[in-house]
Amino acid sequence: MVLVMGFEGSANKIGIGIVRDDGHILTNVRHTYITPPGTGFLPRETAHHHQEHILGLVKDALKEAGVKPSELSCLAFTKGPGMGAPLRSVAVVVRTLSQLWGVPMIGVNHCVGHIEMGRIVTGAQDPVVLYVSGGNTQVISYSMNRYRIFGETIDIAVGNCLDRFARILNLPNDPSPGYNIEQMAKKGKLFIDLPYVVKGMDVSFSGILSSIEVIAKEKLASGECTPEDLCFSLQETVFSMLVETTERAMAHCGQNEVLIVGGVGCNERLQEMMAQMVSQRPNGKLFATDDRYCIDNGAMIAWAGLLQFQNGQTTSLEDSTCTQRFRTDEVLVNWRT
Repeated sequence: MVLVMGFEGSANKIGIGIVRDDGHILTNVRHTYITPPGTGFLPRETAHHHQEHILGLVKDALKEAGVKPSELSCLAFTKGPGMGAPLRSVAVVVRTLSQLWGVPMIGVNHCVGHIEMGRIVTGAQDPVVLYVSGGNTQVISYSMNRYRIFGETIDIAVGNCLDRFARILNLPNDPSPGYNIEQMAKKGKLFIDLPYVVKGMDVSFSGILSSIEVIAKEKLASGECTPEDLCFSLQETVFSMLVETTERAMAHCGQNEVLIVGGVGCNERLQEMMAQMVSQRPNGKLFATDDRYCIDNGAMIAWAGLLQFQNGQTTSLEDSTCTQRFRTDEVLVNWRT
């Protein structure tokens, strides 16, 4: 039996998960760094948060899973992409535990972790993947031992666009700014035209954010719309762009499955819009997960690390560095045929 402990800390969540080689998740604990309304999270303060909580989470994970360190086959950690200081703070702990426990390490691509977690949880076989989070927006499909990127944002990620608009409205960051925008959008009634920027298979969100910031200052002050109307309009616009590019990838690749992963992937409106598109395609199927697995977590790193470990991959101490830029298509996916 192969048991892998995974460590995720690329952004504002520190998570530890332990998974078994049959896909069973023994534990998946995490803690979120939450900042005051109207603010984001900075690398140094986020790293301090991770340093404060990681050892406690390791103990909690081992206890909850009923596993001893000697029973672990491998320690998987997020190599990148992500914020430099939080990534390094977690990697230092993993290097130390690897030497203390005598267990090998494996560096995992954060994006691949999301994809493989989505596949094992939902049972999706060969989907077009829409990966949407605070740091990434990509339309992906598997081909020849790589997760190929067919389309992506050319500036900021869709989650970053939503988060930054939440700051403009001074919305709380608890449980997350994107979640609070989603709840407000459900009450919106007036649709306000915003830029719709799709360039081939790529999308752009920075101009939309700039536009809605100006509109918010003008129309909220004059009473022409409500914050709920703006949240509704922003969601409808950016999600339509994502549905369009995903459908085009399905047609190009000849696939009938869509898997949504990443933190924004648990947005119910995005899932609803994608389901409408998929239902109009022959044998179309949509796969998505809830916030247990969409949002950054240690189990997704553990599972991707387990797949790599079973296929002969490990990371030496000398190579256990982190990188803020780590493309999804750089990873050799030798566990798929």
